[in-house]
Amino acid sequence: MAEITYYLAVDIGASSGRHILGWMDKGKIRMEEIYRFENKLEKRNGHLCWNLDHLFHEVVEGLRKCKELDRIPESVGIDTWGVDFVLLDANGNVLGNTVAYRDGRTKGMDEEVYKVISESELYGRNGIQKQLFNSIYQLMAIKKEAPQLLARADRFLMIPEYLNYRLTGVAMNEYTNATTTQLVNAKTQDWDFELMEMLDLPTKIFGELNMPKTVVGPLSSEMAARVGFQTTVVLPATHDTGSAVMAVPTNSDDSIYLSSGTWSLMGIERLIPDCTELSRKHNFTNEGGYHHRYRYLKNIMGMWMMQNIRREFKHKYTFEELYELAYIGRYFTSTVDVNDDMFLAPESMIKALQAYCEQTGQEKPETECELLYCVYRSLAKCYAKTVAEIETVTGRKYDTIHVVGGGCQDKFLDRLLVEVTGKDVYAGPIEATAIGNIMAQMLRDHVFEDLKEARQVVAKSFDVKRIASERE
Repeated sequence: MAEITYYLAVDIGASSGRHILGWMDKGKIRMEEIYRFENKLEKRNGHLCWNLDHLFHEVVEGLRKCKELDRIPESVGIDTWGVDFVLLDANGNVLGNTVAYRDGRTKGMDEEVYKVISESELYGRNGIQKQLFNSIYQLMAIKKEAPQLLARADRFLMIPEYLNYRLTGVAMNEYTNATTTQLVNAKTQDWDFELMEMLDLPTKIFGELNMPKTVVGPLSSEMAARVGFQTTVVLPATHDTGSAVMAVPTNSDDSIYLSSGTWSLMGIERLIPDCTELSRKHNFTNEGGYHHRYRYLKNIMGMWMMQNIRREFKHKYTFEELYELAYIGRYFTSTVDVNDDMFLAPESMIKALQAYCEQTGQEKPETECELLYCVYRSLAKCYAKTVAEIETVTGRKYDTIHVVGGGCQDKFLDRLLVEVTGKDVYAGPIEATAIGNIMAQMLRDHVFEDLKEARQVVAKSFDVKRIASERE
């Protein structure tokens, strides 16, 4: 019997992380979650921060689980959310707290940047959608509030890169996540050092950008002893959306993807970036993808709103019960702009929804049914608007939407998407980010010839369902 070759994806999101083993079996990718842990924001010195020591501890515990199960991975890849980073001093120690993107420290930092370069000129260089939490604005906040940290900084690492550094001792920057900083030139696909100098940011701290499939290195001897085995750390698309988009189960150019989770990322793949003023005005982003592709998409608030509303309900409804409640609330017509800053990190999502409706002269949602349908309808309208804008900017029609990620399990939202767009909608695979992470490792190991073949295997390996409209 042939020995199985395992690959380990460590997929860390804003609320939880998972260790998922993947392997090939009879021409299909098989996967199993072997470890799960909690991730959450903590308040430190008045800021919302990540607990990196906790995250690293959990990464190690998941590796130890592989040893316990006697399923030693050939390689390991780590992906997380984008934009957040650490600054290291010359001794490799973290400087300051790892402040999270949902923190309010970046308020007004866009204006600080625009004193140096206009918004349109900035977009012309990097093609990245303006989000006030992007790394460029976080760095400007540090420059203003704690310039001594930047002065002492020797290295800039995104969150997954820092975890890789703790595992291997190798500090290595990765391309797809770096593009979320708004400091990478869209055309050269390299750091924009000229822009950094304009903003008086230290260029020396930014290392060479490496593409997915690049080997970071073996576990350090200390780490190998700690987990009980040796393996190789490989770069996936370390930005979770970059990995999720790799796992979209189609090679068609006529489809739109929706990576649905805490955030919704909706867009298409392109081989050439679009940094035009028309693209900027529609607020699209050109994030880096696998093998020099561009993820031309919009960041939409996504299931974050639903997750927070659910937490505030006194009764802990099942998802099926939530769908039924939302269906009952279909009479309710008020909608909100899901991307409004007031929904980014409110103390109460319910109060934020009610306040928005009052401020815009709409009926305020009161019941659980109204609150749920208000969010569902608002998300669906935002998706439909984004589809229309993609078609306007690209000058072409798309016939299919592929919904991937955990949010694809939301039957009510999937059906609404069919209704508001009139497109064929397919849901799955659910674990798209982990699948994409494992695909990059398998591509590095020559399991697949190229991404096209890998996607064909994904399409036959995982459950992908066509969503019927309510009328069907």
